[in-house]
Amino acid sequence: MSLTSLVEVVSIGAVLPFLGVLTAPESLFQHSLAQPLIELLEINSAEQMLLPVTIIFIVATVFSGVTRLLLLYVMTKLSQAVGADLSINIYRRTLYQKYAVHVQRNSSVVINGVINKTGAVVGGIITPTMTLISSTMFITAIIFTLFSIDIAVASVASIGFGGLYWIVIRLTRKRLQENSQCIAQKSTLMIKSLQEGLGGIRDVLVDGSQEFYCQLYRGADLPTRRAVANNVFIKSSPRFVMESLGMVLISGLAYSMSMRENGLDTLIPVLGALALGAQKLLPALQQAYSAYSSIKGSSVMFNDVLELLDQPLPHYAQQSPSKPISFNQDIRLKNIDFHYNDQVPYILKKIDLTIAKGDRIGFIGKTGSGKSTLVDIIMGLLLPTKGEIYIDNQQITDKNRRSWQAHIAHVSQNIYLADASIEENIAFAVLPENIDHQRVRQAAKQAQISELIEQWPNKYQTFVGERGIRLSGGQRQRIGIARALYKRTDVLIFDEATSALDNETEQAVMEAIDGLDKELTILIIAHRLNTLKGCDKIVEIVDHTVK
Repeated sequence: MSLTSLVEVVSIGAVLPFLGVLTAPESLFQHSLAQPLIELLEINSAEQMLLPVTIIFIVATVFSGVTRLLLLYVMTKLSQAVGADLSINIYRRTLYQKYAVHVQRNSSVVINGVINKTGAVVGGIITPTMTLISSTMFITAIIFTLFSIDIAVASVASIGFGGLYWIVIRLTRKRLQENSQCIAQKSTLMIKSLQEGLGGIRDVLVDGSQEFYCQLYRGADLPTRRAVANNVFIKSSPRFVMESLGMVLISGLAYSMSMRENGLDTLIPVLGALALGAQKLLPALQQAYSAYSSIKGSSVMFNDVLELLDQPLPHYAQQSPSKPISFNQDIRLKNIDFHYNDQVPYILKKIDLTIAKGDRIGFIGKTGSGKSTLVDIIMGLLLPTKGEIYIDNQQITDKNRRSWQAHIAHVSQNIYLADASIEENIAFAVLPENIDHQRVRQAAKQAQISELIEQWPNKYQTFVGERGIRLSGGQRQRIGIARALYKRTDVLIFDEATSALDNETEQAVMEAIDGLDKELTILIIAHRLNTLKGCDKIVEIVDHTVK
């Protein structure tokens, strides 16, 4: 930025000798500042100065363009690099938040923050901030040069252009803030309506509710586009007024300067330098104003991004993967109470439960009784509001929670499948080159799905589609079970994991689970008692406590 400003000063200053040598070569030949160049190049007449001065002017102009192009390249690369840091950081911090945070927050807020709002911050805050700084330096350098040429002219130009832009800023400030608020809010609603419409596409098609979601999206999209259009107009419109004003100013100055003594001899070089200065000053002023407008128009999104960046990282985020804590005896829940916050009632109260290593425990209870919540607490996904959890007499806290979770594999009722191959979904979150293929096949066999996979043309390389849409519910469930078995942990948790299976397949899966290593601790949530017949103990949750 400093180099570009300096080069611009030189390029504007080079206009004076260039126009001077064209209009009054004798005056330039006799000027004291020209004598070092005359002596260096051994120039003997005024006419001989035309070529070297022209070359100097051309070089200065070209170098000015090159440095501005380089500055644009560096600023663009830097702003996008900062944007990548912001986006990655928000996503990382979000993934590390506690399960209770994810449960209570709409995912559209995060998705909009990671994708749209960070992009808006790059285009509306970071790049404009750098543009504002460079433009300010540039304007200062140009005005300084104009003052050195003609103080009166520079004063008129500075006060005239600066005053007009100040008036525009005062008039548009409130409107830009309102547009910023609208864009930040409505862009999140756009993501939300997309997620809900596409996420429930089966119900949308059956119910014929396409127009409802189209209207929902339109109600968010249209105000956003209008607010963006208003901001673009506010940023760009002063330019046309200033260009006209600049021409009026230069015409007036040309007239007033022509009235002076030595009229034409001094008028053309000075007026040429002022015209070039104005030609560079006006875009710089417009860039500075446009940058200010962008910053003001993106301020609410910027605050939202800062809020997402302010999410705390747990202590283990900077550490290597945790080593499992000792688990050789039992899991003990002591006087556990839980609710999500003070505004909702307790889900669990006074839970006392001991699970020995190697136990097969079944959990039953009415819908909403707290079975899944209790298991989430055992897994360390939720921290109890009151009470403690002990593993081999070691209390589970935030500091060692990851070390306990290293023992656990979990199969939920709603299996999430990535749009990837069967193999990649079984070996979840493992790079393709690091997948143990034999282990994948063994896990699939235990989950009673290997025979089906072997019948498909691409076998374990078959793609399942987004969220496993190309598979049946039972097939998705069995891949989820295979995923848990692939991990080879010593605590397996099944949360309604066989609910989508027919009785015959469920029985085969449960027999396979019963045949696993007896050192494995298995916790099973189910509605059907028949599913739990192989359990050592059945825990029923009644009135928020265990029975």
